[in-house]
Amino acid sequence: MSSRTSARTRSSYRCAECGWETGKWVGRCGECQAWGSVAEAAAPQGRTTAGPVTSPAIPIGQVPIEDSRANSSGVPELDRVLGGGLVPGAAVLLAGEPGVGKSTLLLEVAAQTARSGLRTLYVTGEESASQVRLRADRTRGVHHELFLAAETDLGAVLSHIDQVKPQLIVVDSVQTIGAADVDGVPGGVTQVKEVAAALVRVAKTRNIATILVGHVTKDGSIAGPRVLEHLVDVVLHFEGERSSRLRMVRAVKNRFGPIDEVGCFDLSGDGIVAVTDPTGLFVARHHVAVAGTCVAVTLEGRRPILAEVQALVTPSASERPRRTTSGVDGARVAMTVAVLAQRARIRLHNHDVFLSTVGGARITEPAGDLAAAIAIASAWKDRAVPTDVVAIGELGLAGELRRVRDLPQRLAEAGRLGFRAAIVPNEAGSNAGGSVRELHGMQVVAVPDVDSALRVLDLGKADSTPLFNAV
Repeated sequence: MSSRTSARTRSSYRCAECGWETGKWVGRCGECQAWGSVAEAAAPQGRTTAGPVTSPAIPIGQVPIEDSRANSSGVPELDRVLGGGLVPGAAVLLAGEPGVGKSTLLLEVAAQTARSGLRTLYVTGEESASQVRLRADRTRGVHHELFLAAETDLGAVLSHIDQVKPQLIVVDSVQTIGAADVDGVPGGVTQVKEVAAALVRVAKTRNIATILVGHVTKDGSIAGPRVLEHLVDVVLHFEGERSSRLRMVRAVKNRFGPIDEVGCFDLSGDGIVAVTDPTGLFVARHHVAVAGTCVAVTLEGRRPILAEVQALVTPSASERPRRTTSGVDGARVAMTVAVLAQRARIRLHNHDVFLSTVGGARITEPAGDLAAAIAIASAWKDRAVPTDVVAIGELGLAGELRRVRDLPQRLAEAGRLGFRAAIVPNEAGSNAGGSVRELHGMQVVAVPDVDSALRVLDLGKADSTPLFNAV
């Protein structure tokens, strides 16, 4: 009996940085490899008894919702992702790589919110107040309702909130704020958890919209404990290539709206501007048709975006030809090359294939397979594709074209931008060579497989003829 009692009361040790637990003390954490971070964990307390309630429970139909109406952030593309705007009392976590423009975006949000008459508090822990003021001057973000504080102590941040009484709080970033009464260094697991919990608690009890900036790790995930994402109401990822001015905000978690929306921004030296029609950034409209190009229609969230795919096929002097890609999935391109060789007799085993997108666009969904196949075939035959044609479809290993979701929305966007024809999968499941119909002011050609799609554009086998003389 005594041995069982001692086993129950055996001490445990926990790392203050990552939360790793062990039965004995060690000098170095076995999980995060931090030195001197392992200490004895507090003994578990007894059962929690009933206590006073904050407010009595009422029928759900009597809960007021007027105070939870979303207010516009002043940045339309961000409102689109948030589901209408910033909800009072909501906690939003914005994460992104260093230098992507998180601080610039949130300073613009803070300035626009202040211009709408809502008092805003911007807390910076990474820069001095004068550095933020210089950026605000450059982006025309100075306003008398926008208050600025440079603090790294949680207690000081809470005091600023008591004094300013804002309707919006921006904390840049949560990893730089530390609590004096909590073990660990700022940015550690314990510190981040306590700081985030305290700020979320203030946001909920005082009905203040709060935006927290979060760092990311090398693999792109949010740094810190996973519980940080559970504490907040909305998790946004801010991403973009350093070589491009285009930036995108994606919702990973959203309690107030959809998670499949994407906001587009243009980042420049004068600040950040919402891009309501980003298609022009990804399509280079050529005056003369050029071999090796084709336009795909992809979906970013629920927004159709046209992206131009460019291919270059050259004879290879190597025993292992190169397959170089930019903006597209290399594995899918390799599969597309194999399907073209097997199903369309386009032999590329002794050719280098280079495939890229225009303007830094990234095609991640399979609906861009057909455009990639047409671009490669066009480059191989050195025969141009008409400039007013788009291609939409997923390519299967048997050469068949599979249907894609939201095809009418894709075609409507292409028609709005002046494209006259589209090659799409035959959704009726017929094995016919092709069918033509008018839709959204476009000539829509439905084909069952990639060989039929290439023959439509006179890019098929040497002994084939185009299904349609003109598209």
